[in-house]
Formats: sequence, C-alpha cells, structure tokens
Amino acid sequence: MATITLSRRLLLLLPLSPTSTSTSTSTMTARKYSLANGVMLRQLFEKVSSTYTYILADPHTREAVIIDPVLEEVTRDSRLIHELGLKVLYAANTHCHADHITGTGVLKSLLPGCRSVISRDSGARADILISDGDVIKFGSYYLRAISTPGHTDGCLTYVLNDNSLAFTGDAILIRGCGRTDFQQGSSKTLYESVHKKIFSLPASCLLYPAHDYTGQSVTTVEEEIRYNPRLSKTLEEFIHIMDNLNLPKPNLIDIAVPANIQCGIQD
Repeated sequence: MATITLSRRLLLLLPLSPTSTSTSTSTMTARKYSLANGVMLRQLFEKVSSTYTYILADPHTREAVIIDPVLEEVTRDSRLIHELGLKVLYAANTHCHADHITGTGVLKSLLPGCRSVISRDSGARADILISDGDVIKFGSYYLRAISTPGHTDGCLTYVLNDNSLAFTGDAILIRGCGRTDFQQGSSKTLYESVHKKIFSLPASCLLYPAHDYTGQSVTTVEEEIRYNPRLSKTLEEFIHIMDNLNLPKPNLIDIAVPANIQCGIQD
C-alpha cells in the first residue's frame, strides 16, 4: 500500500504500485510529445461540450495526471494512456462541471491505482480533496493548485512547477471566461481571481482552458491581459458585461452537477 503524506503546502502522493523505468517503444513515441521543459502533454477534445481534457506525464517514470476527463470519452482516454505506457496516478477536475459529466469515476475502474482529485470547496466527493497551495506530484513534476473561484466556489487552476503552463478550467478561457450566473458564481470574485492569481503568473505562461468554442487551443497570460475583451476591462465594466450576457441554461446542468458531486458516478 502506498504511503501518503498530506500537508497544507505539499500533497505528496506516491503510486500504488511500482512503475518500470525501462525504455520501451511507447516511451520513445511519447517523447515526441514532450514540451521544452520535458513534461509530456496531450490535449484532447470532446466536441459536444467543447471540453478539453489534458494528460500530463513524466516521460521517464511514466507517472501521469489527467485533468477534466469527460464521461463519453473515457474509452478514448484510457486507450491512449495504455498506448503511451502511462501510469495515471490522479484524475483531477478543475471544478464541478455543469455542462458535462466527468469521466473521473469510470476512469478509476479502468486505470488501477488512479485516484480522483477535486477542490475541497467544490462540495463534491473525491478520493483526495485539495485546497489552495496543495501540490500533486507525478514523477519529477508537480501541479500546484491555485484557488480561482468566481465561476464556482471550487474552481482550481493547476500550475506546473516551473510556472510555464497553467490549466485554468473555466476561470479564464481564450479571449473569454466562465459564466458567473449560477453555481455560486460571482463576477467580482472571478475578476479578482484572474487578476490576482492567474495574471500574476509569468507573461509567457501558457494557459490551457477547460473549453474553447472558436477553434483555438492555448493562450498566454500576456495575450489575455492585452486582448481578453472582458478581463482587460475595469472591474465595474467586467461586472456590467457579465450581468448582460443573457446566456441560456446549460442543457445538462440538472444531470451533470448532481452526477459530478458524486465523482461522475450515477446510481
């Protein structure tokens, strides 16, 4: 059984079983997808809810994390994980989603040793509940959780240990942001979260959102500070914009939220 050391500033989670570090064909293939900083990243898309799922891995130890999996794509995700020879330690959600059911619960049954992770403030169930400043370790890398509420109370942004990448959930999208008119939403809180937390990251930090509806895949802190049509405004202007979006209710909210509170598992 794994030893788990859990503290306020360090969530050091060891794998449930040893992972081979020998070089294999899948290892060599996976290295083609490594970034300059060495971490392996795959970005996957679910077209119905326009949701991005991310897989991050240490190309040497093969330990990995999957962020925001979608129920309808768990077969695709698990197949890719096996093809790349990865050992997924955690399935982490950026928040309790309203537009799709998370694949976290099902992935746990498909990937032995995988544990679910979500914010303690989300009100949802998971194997591991984390808070601002906690860290999820995989191989020689870790993701630091930053609390970025406003879209929901339990929104987290996951930042890679060298501050080169951040996975922002719905807090900030590419030239947009998550809505604030349901699920404990607050325009003022969201604005402050983005400006004080996300915009304080390095200007070159790559931002990977939970959704995109315009065919884009990544942005940077500098781009969003300059060009985000909502978040580049003053707080008062931002609140006015958000109060007048008049968006329809998400189609799956009455199904997705109760399911996601239970880690995506429905009776």
